[in-house]
Amino acid sequence: MLDELERLNAGTAAERLAALKELMERPQPETLGQYSNNHIHTFYSFSPYSPTAAVYYARQAGLPTAGIMDHDSIAGAEEFIAAGEIAGIAVTVGIECRVRTDGTPLDGRTINNPDQVSVAYMALHGVPRNMIRTVQEYFAPLRERRNVRNRKMIARLNVILSAAGVALDFDMDVLPLSKYAEGGTVTERHLMYALAVRIAEKIGPGKPLAAFVRDELGLTLTPAQLAMLEDEGNLFYLYDLLGIFKSGLIGKIYVDADDECSHIADLKKLAEDTGALLCYPYLGDVEVSVTGDKKAQRFEDGFLDELFAFLSGLGVDGIAYMPSRNTAAQLKRLQDLCARYNFFEVSGEDINSPRQKFICPQLAQPEFAHLTNAAWELIRYEKAAAFGITPKPKRKNK
Repeated sequence: MLDELERLNAGTAAERLAALKELMERPQPETLGQYSNNHIHTFYSFSPYSPTAAVYYARQAGLPTAGIMDHDSIAGAEEFIAAGEIAGIAVTVGIECRVRTDGTPLDGRTINNPDQVSVAYMALHGVPRNMIRTVQEYFAPLRERRNVRNRKMIARLNVILSAAGVALDFDMDVLPLSKYAEGGTVTERHLMYALAVRIAEKIGPGKPLAAFVRDELGLTLTPAQLAMLEDEGNLFYLYDLLGIFKSGLIGKIYVDADDECSHIADLKKLAEDTGALLCYPYLGDVEVSVTGDKKAQRFEDGFLDELFAFLSGLGVDGIAYMPSRNTAAQLKRLQDLCARYNFFEVSGEDINSPRQKFICPQLAQPEFAHLTNAAWELIRYEKAAAFGITPKPKRKNK
């Protein structure tokens, strides 16, 4: 896998696509029509996968369709589309971002963002092919402003790290891990991954690494995290460190995201202007984090009815959610509210780590079959919307 991944991540988009074409000449696994995934991050925000690699591993998992979803950037969309054509996968294009909610009923509340009140994650799904450049240009100044905040967080991080004899330089250590120069975004995960790389270089894998994280950085490790760090054969320990740091350090260094965030009303206008579907990504109260990088925390469940009423009044098109992350009770309530407000339902597994699986097994269950149908609706819509000949997809009865 590592040799394949290196080829699919290296060089230019044209070189990566050429490598994909060669790999696709091999016998391929059976496609599993009951599955879909509309929330795959690439290295244009944070992920171990280029757009080409993301498509390849989606195909290897058996997915007949896949969707790109990067933070504040849609720079990988055209490569993703081209890779889909080579791999025989139908693809859909989206972008995820934070928005301000000041002046709305959500002001002052923790919504679906663990780091900041009055700021929510929103997603544009089904971005029409002829609007990719427009969307990318919209987010360009916001990516620049985000880096101003990133530098401030690195400065705060270095204060914490000074006692351990570690320091990071944003330009030397963080930016080279990103695709910012090619229109990508630098996220908090980049900051934490840069720290993981620096500490791994200093300490090396295994028990000394775990001891350093616990004793020098003062971070509590669960038994599972301790076992992963102490395993010298762990190929993914840098990503495991990232998860530990994201959970344990981001809250200590976080600087509020303000001017880098559009207001939710402005994002709604962008959706209207481009024909994209504006969707709210449901998180739900977290008891145990599936991905290991979120603390137990209360989010929107306590005011979900009010939230959905507000989203409906704003003209939001749909709700995005991941069935693997929530309880049966949360999902039942969510689907009932989607039916009440006639929200289009979109799903996908949040892929940004090599430990994550591209397939959500819950989609094989009858109560979630409509989510795969929705993925195909998005794909049909994107292609047709470029010519202005189709209405936005609507929720269908299951």
